[in-house]
Amino acid sequence: MINGTLNHGKSNSLMNEYSSLLGEAILRNRTRAAEHSARIEAELASRVKSEFISNMSHELRTPLNTIIGFSKLLSEHNGRPLQNTDIVQYSHLIHDAAGQLLAVINDILDISKIQSGRYTIDHSEVHVDDVLAACVASSKLAADDAQVSLALYVDASLSTVRGDITKLRQIFANLLSNAIKFTKPGGKVKVDANRTNDGGTLVTVEDTGVGMSAEEIEISLTPFGQVDGKRTRWREGTGLGLPIAKSLVELHGGRLEIKSRKEEGTTVAVFLPSRHLVSGTTR
Repeated sequence: MINGTLNHGKSNSLMNEYSSLLGEAILRNRTRAAEHSARIEAELASRVKSEFISNMSHELRTPLNTIIGFSKLLSEHNGRPLQNTDIVQYSHLIHDAAGQLLAVINDILDISKIQSGRYTIDHSEVHVDDVLAACVASSKLAADDAQVSLALYVDASLSTVRGDITKLRQIFANLLSNAIKFTKPGGKVKVDANRTNDGGTLVTVEDTGVGMSAEEIEISLTPFGQVDGKRTRWREGTGLGLPIAKSLVELHGGRLEIKSRKEEGTTVAVFLPSRHLVSGTTR
């Protein structure tokens, strides 16, 4: 009986030791896996930030060089007289470059405020059809220059939404700018606005552009992430348009979804709640 008790105790001791060793091995393995995952995430974050800083430097320097170069020519007008047509042209180039520079700075400030939680929006009755008509009209020149057709279709039963008219314009202006920018000559961009069954609004911006893979869609919605982050990318831009648009839609209590196929085009859907609902709360 004593031997049986000793053997049983020895067996329990071995089991406890084995369990302890196994637990330590599992813990070490999980720690290594966590460290590996953290290292990969840190490397990815570092690469994304490096690419963003490099591209942002280019986005800032290009308009600044234009402003500095042509303003210098204008300042030397007394010593090197310019034709009136040259003065007008240089002035337009400086104005356009300043607008481009301001847009870049505003994008950076907007995403910074959104990420810090300090971004606020106003709520008032907004006619989405008027917002879309204004955005399409202001995008018409860019579409014509890119040789891309631009069309707007609005449901007659469309209801108003409760939101910030300035931010809603920013959302759809960003989406239209992207759609036109990444659609090749001869392509099409179509904007549809329809009333949903629950009284909300669905706006889709559909293009026949270059399209994106599922991985590229995820990157495009990440602040400071760019689908084509290389210096040789074929379209300029900060890469902040979609993340800002998505954040602003969510601040309105809505959601933004993207469907896309490479070389076939992209459809961005914006769902805005009924004017009686904002962020899921009855108003």
